Amino acid sequence: MTPQESHPTDDRNTTSRRTALALGTAAAATPLLGGTPARAASGGRPAPATPLDELDISELRGRLDDGRLDAERLTRHYLERIERIDPMLHAVIEVNPDALREARRLDAEGDPRKPLHGIPVLLKDLVETADRMHTTAGSLALLGLRPAADATVAARLRAAGAVILGKTNLSEWAGGMSLTHHAGWSARGGQTRNPYKLDRSPNESSSGSAVAVAAGLCAAAIGTETNGSIIDPSSANCVVGVKPTVGLVGRGGVIPGVPSQDSVGPIARTVRDAAILLGTLVGLDVRDPATRAGRGHFHRDYTRFLDADGLRGARIGVPRSVYFGYSSHADDIAERAIAVLRGAGATVVDPADIPTAERLEDLPGSTVVQAYEFKRALNGYLADAPGEHPRNLEELIAFNREHADRELRYVRQDGLEAVQHLDFGEREYREALATNHRLARAEGIDAVLRRHRLDALVMPTTGPPAKIDLIRGDTYGGGASTPAALAGYPAVSVPAGFAFGLPVGVTFMGTAWSEPVLLRLAHAYEQATRVRRPPAYRPADVGF
Repeated sequence: MTPQESHPTDDRNTTSRRTALALGTAAAATPLLGGTPARAASGGRPAPATPLDELDISELRGRLDDGRLDAERLTRHYLERIERIDPMLHAVIEVNPDALREARRLDAEGDPRKPLHGIPVLLKDLVETADRMHTTAGSLALLGLRPAADATVAARLRAAGAVILGKTNLSEWAGGMSLTHHAGWSARGGQTRNPYKLDRSPNESSSGSAVAVAAGLCAAAIGTETNGSIIDPSSANCVVGVKPTVGLVGRGGVIPGVPSQDSVGPIARTVRDAAILLGTLVGLDVRDPATRAGRGHFHRDYTRFLDADGLRGARIGVPRSVYFGYSSHADDIAERAIAVLRGAGATVVDPADIPTAERLEDLPGSTVVQAYEFKRALNGYLADAPGEHPRNLEELIAFNREHADRELRYVRQDGLEAVQHLDFGEREYREALATNHRLARAEGIDAVLRRHRLDALVMPTTGPPAKIDLIRGDTYGGGASTPAALAGYPAVSVPAGFAFGLPVGVTFMGTAWSEPVLLRLAHAYEQATRVRRPPAYRPADVGF
């Protein structure tokens, strides 16, 4: 049984010129007028996807290995596709002007032993690269920042043979700028748009990475998550997102949010591709003390855990309280997904509620932890980062006021201002963090897993994407992300269905370091359903 369907001004002209530079051409920038998505050259929507746009990493590697393709041609293909399609999506904030040079170097090396040899990957614009690209969190204030070294994840991707294709757009400061929800908007990159329907939200701060993967602008991408920022945009854009256990992937050189919750993870079109990327990212990071806890849990090859029959014999719980009921469309799709799990041989325990679910969604300690950590982490980052830019949160707020015509045109900075004014002490913070962890871990996720002897939980990731509203902010009805976010535990979102053509995913969630189990379950579900289909780029005035 298969689940079924139950515009602001920005720097895009500059980005387009950089794409032309990377291509080594004099291609003209595609203008954007009045916030209206630009049309592709073919007249209203992109040309049908070529085979390369939907090939997975293993298939691309096969073509690279047998000579039907080389890294330069593949990189050029994605750069040309970004130039042609991204003006309507605003997913890519900047392309790497040295991408083709990197690809040629890899072709000359010809080392097929590297797991990502010749594979072009995009990075969320929180990930530092010591090259000619910027690292800005979507903010104009950081255009002068010049990292001295690659982030750990960027260095590991390069070591694995990947071509760093560019940086993706995001919710500015990973959503920390405003108390209202403006998913995928930044002063530097404009408003990212959902490729399945262009007036719909791309959902949460890794939106550019998820949109780029969905639209075939790269082979895969890197996102980050504090609470929902990988799995939610993956759901909304019909791709796979892996939010790892905190400490599995090093965060050195990644602009911080809330360190006790921050994760860096892959976004891809298939679970197998996400597993391949995850294996290149994990490991100890001298710049991230949290990775010390990961010793004994790092796997260089997560694909060995994938099994198309991996649902057989699994015990999976359905936490209905809180995580169902906010969207009838998401509920319908999740019910069909649950039927697939049963049909594939899993034992489904329904309901299997998280005992602390209601408390987790309205936990006073979350405000304490987020404000305390965000303020200190950001101040520390800005103080240490080289280049000309604000050196602390107070100076950043002042910069935004001085450049309000661009930074504050649509989005207020009341989130940054609230954090600046809140002043929690260390004791209050430590007590709040301990409470968060206890309620989310031992009395939350672990309690329900232990009580019912479960391998994982499954629930809708979030509802169908709402309409973009730059003035009032996007509508957000609910989602699955909070328990894993507060616990620092892993979650995997995989496509599950469509509501009026809008994607909805389901999330598999488990205890710490359970990525092998979650990937096995998600892969088996994906193989049983094969829900994903390429986006249609429907304009705003068509249909629901």
